Order: sequence, then C-alpha cells, then structure tokens
Amino acid sequence: MSDFAKRALADRVHAVPPSGIRRFFDIAATMSDVISLGVGEPDFDTPAHIVEAAVTSLRAGRTHYTSNYGTIELRRAIAAKIQERSGVSYDPENEIIVTIGASEAVDLAVRGVIGAGDRIVLPEPSYVAYLPAVVFAGGTAVPVATSASDNWRLHAETVDAAAVGAKALFLGYPSNPTGATLDEPTREALAKIAVARDLVVISDEIYDRLVYEGPAHRAMSAYPGMRERTILIGGFSKSYAMTGWRVGFLCAPKEIVAGLVKIHQYAIMSAPTIAQDAALEALTNGEPSLEEMRAAYARRRTIVLDGLAALNLPTGAPQGAFYAFPDIRSTGLTDEVFAERLLTEERVAVIPGSSFGASGVGHVRICYATSEENLREALVRIGRFVAKVRGVAA
Repeated sequence: MSDFAKRALADRVHAVPPSGIRRFFDIAATMSDVISLGVGEPDFDTPAHIVEAAVTSLRAGRTHYTSNYGTIELRRAIAAKIQERSGVSYDPENEIIVTIGASEAVDLAVRGVIGAGDRIVLPEPSYVAYLPAVVFAGGTAVPVATSASDNWRLHAETVDAAAVGAKALFLGYPSNPTGATLDEPTREALAKIAVARDLVVISDEIYDRLVYEGPAHRAMSAYPGMRERTILIGGFSKSYAMTGWRVGFLCAPKEIVAGLVKIHQYAIMSAPTIAQDAALEALTNGEPSLEEMRAAYARRRTIVLDGLAALNLPTGAPQGAFYAFPDIRSTGLTDEVFAERLLTEERVAVIPGSSFGASGVGHVRICYATSEENLREALVRIGRFVAKVRGVAA
C-alpha cells in the first residue's frame, strides 16, 4: 500500500483485515474443478413464483423509491410472520425497517447502538462481519469463547461475567460458522442477564428457519423483558434462496427504530422495490419451497456429519444453518495451511476457522449448501488429503 493510501484511510479501516471467506472464494474462482464448500449461500435458484413476482413488479413500473422503512405491505407480512411463529407483536408502521440484506441490518444495529469505547459481548466463533462492525463503530468487542468439546454451547454464566460494564450483547443463532443453536434454558438465562445488566441485545436470526433438531426457533425478543431491549434481525437470503436479492429487516421498539432509520435513510434510502415485492411473495406463498430446501439441507447435513466422523474429524452435531465446523488439528496443520493445501492439492474450498475468531483456530468451516453429489466427492477428496498429511495409506 502506498504511503498516501495509508494516510488517506482511517485507522479503523487498517484495523480490519479482508474477509477470510472472500479471500478463499476469490482464489477458488480462478481454478478449475473446484468444489466450493466455502461461501455460505444456497445452491438453489430462487423459487420461480418469487422470481415471477419481481417480473410482475418490474412490468407494473414499480421502479421508484419506497418509504425509508420499506413497503408497508412487506412490513405487515414480516410482522404477521413473527407474530405467528414467536408470538411477538411489532407495529409495521414504525417498528420495522426493510434493509439491504441482514448485513445492512447488522451494521445499522451496531452503528446505532455502539459508540466510541462502548463494550459489546460477542460469542465466538462468530460470523466474520460482526467484529468488523464493532471496530468500524469505534466500540470494543468482549469475546466469549465457545468450544467444540461441548458442541459450541454458549454458557450463560460466562456471558454474565463478560457483560460487566458492557452496553450490549450480540447473539447470532443459529450460528454461522458452527451451526449451534441456543436451547430454551440458555435463552431464558440470557434474557435474565440482559434485563439484570440492562443490556441492548442485537440478535441476528437470519438462519431461524433452518433448524434440524429440537423445537422450532423462537425469536429472542419473545422472552420476558426482551422485546423492549432487543434489535431483532432477519431476512430472506438463506431460507428462500434469495442471497442476490439483498433484502433483510430489523425489528425494534419505536424509539430505537426511529434512531436507526436515520442511518439507513442517509446511507441507503430504501431497499430495491422489486426485491421487496419478491420478498413479500416469499413470505406469502414460499413455505412449500422453504420446506423442500430445508429437507434437502437436512439430508446433506447427514452426509457431511457421517463423512467427517469416518475421517475422524470431530465436528459435533450442528443443529441449524448449513455449516459443519470440524476440528482438523489431528492433521498437524493449522487451519490456514489446511484450507490452502486442500484447495491447491484437492480442489476443495473450505474456510479457515481462524477467520471467525480465536475460538475457531484449528477448525475449518464447511458449507453443505451444495449438491449431494458434490458433497460425496468432496468428502472423498478431503479423506485422500487427510490420509496423506497424516501419513496413512488412503
């Protein structure tokens, strides 16, 4: 980097490394015969009826700005779905913002809540965008480690200790990268901690519909004392195969939304109108397609977990999202070297666990949102590579 560029960019920009996910994705894109288990997006096309809704919207001339908050029709549908699934009521008029994907919602929530020197508790491993959002906001993340030894369970007492002097707690469950979920006792305990410590809770629930074990997901704002202090984040990209449409949302009490929409209206104006119309169709008529995709992910999850177990790469039992997070330390390689060599030698792209924080060191993230054929072939290649580095006959 030139001296001028170093001076031109703010210190907080220098402090944030490039995304480890994107780095491996970009490398893989230059190679042939690569099976990518890297970038976390559905391999399904957006269901046809959702696409047609967008086409209809275009043909109807719906190409203008919407309200900064989003179309009222979509906000009403979001409110109705949350009420139906979690029993939490949000006023669609002034307690919901439609955003440019859940990513913008995360940025809005963190920038709107965290100021210079504010502390926010962040369980790890965590999605690569969470910590940079805190850094860009000028805050300090207080990491709370979770471990594969107990299936990446978040312990409420550890959160409580870390929350002393903190302003906020960030929760991202079901988890990217581990697939972990929060059980009911843990959710109840976290709610009590948030109330007792007077914490703002930012809860990214983008994978809420992709849960394979235990009860259906329930929004964090549904627990006692939580609605008034929770910023609930969701979206359409994972559940409805709409990553490129860039539509998400956040829900919070009126006074908090009134503050967050200031950032949104000056930076974004509004989410694309046709994408909002497509999202409305997804919520209205998308349940059958969602269930088909979730069933496919469940089958793929079994293939991956069984395959990793056979290779003695322990990963626990991810209960949600579409990731496995195996421990590769038995190979004697760091997660960075493992991922680099696996890509160059066997043409399989995975993401080093260290990209997701210190708790991810010694692991790699595998996204199983790809075909069963690809997964089976990838496991053959991974097995061949692991046998080689362990010095065992394949």
